[in-house]
Amino acid sequence: MPDRSTTIAYSKVSVKSQTVLPAEVREHLAIRPGDRLRYHITPDGIRIDKAPPEAEDPFVAFTEWAGPIDDEDYADL
Repeated sequence: MPDRSTTIAYSKVSVKSQTVLPAEVREHLAIRPGDRLRYHITPDGIRIDKAPPEAEDPFVAFTEWAGPIDDEDYADL
């Protein structure tokens, strides 16, 4: 059972795999239209946070490695 400082929020996934972020999540992360989310996938679950703006993303310069062939080649890294 979660402690009192924990908030639980729910959303449904549509047939197009889309969901709406609950208001509690948007407010907590200060999410605004156009913001990006970042998903940290771990053996224990998924953590979602607000991604830094693209200009602050140190890997944004590596877009030449962002194709399906690269995804397949580097999937095990």
